[in-house]
Amino acid sequence: MKKKISKLLSKDGLFKIFTIIVVMIIALICLIPFLHIAAVSFSNKTPVIKGEIFLLPKQIDLSAYKAVFNNKSLMDSMWFTIFLTVVSTLFSLTMTVLCAYPLSRPGLKLKSPILIMILFTMYFSGGMIPGYLNIKSLGLLDKFWVLVLPGVLSTYNMILMKSFFQSMPREIEESAYVDGANDLVVLLRIVLPLSKAMLATLALFYAVGRWNSFQDSILYINKDSLYTIQVRLRQLIQASQISTMMEDIPEMKDNLVAETVKAACMVFSMIPVMIVYPWLQKYFVKGVMIGSVKG
Repeated sequence: MKKKISKLLSKDGLFKIFTIIVVMIIALICLIPFLHIAAVSFSNKTPVIKGEIFLLPKQIDLSAYKAVFNNKSLMDSMWFTIFLTVVSTLFSLTMTVLCAYPLSRPGLKLKSPILIMILFTMYFSGGMIPGYLNIKSLGLLDKFWVLVLPGVLSTYNMILMKSFFQSMPREIEESAYVDGANDLVVLLRIVLPLSKAMLATLALFYAVGRWNSFQDSILYINKDSLYTIQVRLRQLIQASQISTMMEDIPEMKDNLVAETVKAACMVFSMIPVMIVYPWLQKYFVKGVMIGSVKG
């Protein structure tokens, strides 16, 4: 017992205790607002109006979620955003692999200048107005692809993938070349199957980034059918939109207040990410750590 106490009081032990406390505090800071929003969304309007809700719901009532799922514009935006996220993630992963793999090969000509030009875009951009004028000149305004193509490649994610490819043993690829395989066969049949952890990690990065993005939709989209869930949520947060939404189900109107509907909309927008994340979590840490072994 004395040895355990002395071990805890050592420098390493105190550092571990301090780290655990800091991590727990940060986790609570991130978790408490979400729990509060979820509790409000599941509560009856009476305790919400009285301000009695903190972390646990009171007088559980699902009227707010019925209002959300009965709202056609919100459901259409949800399905559209899911489709957009899947398409955008697939395109982004393809572009990332096609950019990172050649740059990870030692024999690529003009490798350094190309890498410098790509890194330049990571630190400098043309700005909002030149970007809008460029999109307009390309005829992409109010088009589906304006939400996919401008952000199809992340330089940071490309660097992670490039580092991962460089960390793979060259002997595996050389043996395939000896057997007559070309670069495309090596990439598709050897490199990518061994890169599942990194691909899953970057897929999570791209998907969450696309899901939470709303600025491009606000700038480039005026069609209701192309509004993402985040833009629709921004509109519904306005009191007038919430009132209109509550009018759609008059039989539940007496059980609803704006706060519960807003909270239900926020939780509703998080559902797909919460469903997908557990499936990719096991690859997350492994992919990032392997991809950062080499610079």
